[in-house]
Amino acid sequence: MERKILHLDMDAFYAAVEQLDNPVYRGKPVIVGGDPSRRGVVSTCSYEARRFGVRSAMPLQEAFRRCPQGIFLPVRAKRYAEVSRQIMGILAEYSPLIEPLSLDEAFLDLTGSEVIFGPAVEIGKTIVRRIEEEIGLTASVGIAPNKFLAKLGSDLRKPKGFVVITPENALELLEDLPVGKLWGVGKRTEAVLLQMGIRTIGMLRRYPLEKLIERLGEVGAHLHQLAHGRDDRLVVTDETAKSIGHEMTFQTDTDDREFLTGVLLCLADQVARRLRQHRLKGRVITVKIRDRAFKTMTRQTTLEQPTDFEETIYQVALGLATQAEWGGGKVRLLGITVSGFEDPQIQLSLFAEPEDPAVIQLDKLHRTVDQLKNKFGERVITKGTIIHMNKLMKD
Repeated sequence: MERKILHLDMDAFYAAVEQLDNPVYRGKPVIVGGDPSRRGVVSTCSYEARRFGVRSAMPLQEAFRRCPQGIFLPVRAKRYAEVSRQIMGILAEYSPLIEPLSLDEAFLDLTGSEVIFGPAVEIGKTIVRRIEEEIGLTASVGIAPNKFLAKLGSDLRKPKGFVVITPENALELLEDLPVGKLWGVGKRTEAVLLQMGIRTIGMLRRYPLEKLIERLGEVGAHLHQLAHGRDDRLVVTDETAKSIGHEMTFQTDTDDREFLTGVLLCLADQVARRLRQHRLKGRVITVKIRDRAFKTMTRQTTLEQPTDFEETIYQVALGLATQAEWGGGKVRLLGITVSGFEDPQIQLSLFAEPEDPAVIQLDKLHRTVDQLKNKFGERVITKGTIIHMNKLMKD
């Protein structure tokens, strides 16, 4: 089944709320951020202000020089959050799979909703109409088979844009767009790509993957996938975004350290695979140990660098379990959880230096193994220790 992902992005949200609450501001250049006589930056501004060259993140003093007739207003975070809850409430009526990115934008997985509400395009039109009629604000929408294309679509024709991207028209649409349109490409990464002679997404798609990885590491591999219109990241709800973990309850309580060490390896392997599926990396690793008396112990540590490597997760988890002396007796349950996720968009846009070649090769190996498992099943390739553990558990 082809996925149907909707990305909704409210038009000039903060400024639009101010114009909604104060009709006298409508049609005028509204700039939200504070007093232009003081240091600060523009949070957002109305489209009327953008005609004067005012943009988000611009210093307020610069915004005043460009648009002295602008209406400068303080940020009313509580009010914006209130309106955001109304918007998310409307979205929730059409799918439980909602991933808010901020107060004014969110992903919605409509794949399963079509059976109930009809085609995704019609659902999108209904959502936009309801937001305008019930709240009084406008939104731009992108609908596509994945998150990247959906987010790109919502940005192409703002304000009040409604763009549908399909597998058939995706590559043609991407061909001549500047590489800066790729989700996750910040100014520094864009500068590197331009130095490599890559100006458009089409040029990036045709660039040798090996050279991209050599220069940009995993960022290069990820951008190459996006340039082909591929993005397998799932819509991650608030509940599932906080942590990813696995645990195992044993039929017989055990203090066999060799067995428990093997179980940790199995758990680390599963957690890392799910992290990569969600395009997540975490800094916080937690080990959970429950003894025969149902007493639960947890040990946790925070890494300097986020990871999705099972080797790292396993070594850290083993250290934590060893420090905890495996609960001091026989173990009934063992678990590993990774949390403290970084925003994937921030990770990609903060590209600075090329990664360690060994890390690049290990990441490439993980992605290859993941692809083989996705295609041929979990047993196509696995660690000898895990095979041994599966045998022991069957016995």
